[in-house]
Amino acid sequence: QVQLVESGGGLVQAGGFLRLSCAVSGRAFNKYVMGWMGWFRQAPGKEREFVGTISWSIGSTDYADSVKGRFTISRDNAKNTVYLQMNTLKPEDTAVYYCAAGDTRQKYRYWGQGTQVTVSS
Repeated sequence: QVQLVESGGGLVQAGGFLRLSCAVSGRAFNKYVMGWMGWFRQAPGKEREFVGTISWSIGSTDYADSVKGRFTISRDNAKNTVYLQMNTLKPEDTAVYYCAAGDTRQKYRYWGQGTQVTVSS
């Protein structure tokens, strides 16, 4: 199996920053097969939405328009960990943030348990 564990969530004031981490483990995990790591979020009463994604191989990234220029995804291949650096946070960024491992940038098979991010105005 594959396990994903997010950490780093919390309460922050608008304009502040947080860095989320997602550690991936498990005997079934192979970053050459599951080559993409995505970040998603779900706010209360809303559907889960895509935040961004990164490839393990060359670090190619893609972001939702709503976070471009404010959020940055990076990875540490040696630690099997990806990061979501969130700057200039807004109250509308408040959500549970999930990381996911996928075969492609559109298809994710394994998900973490989520970490709460709350941005106060």
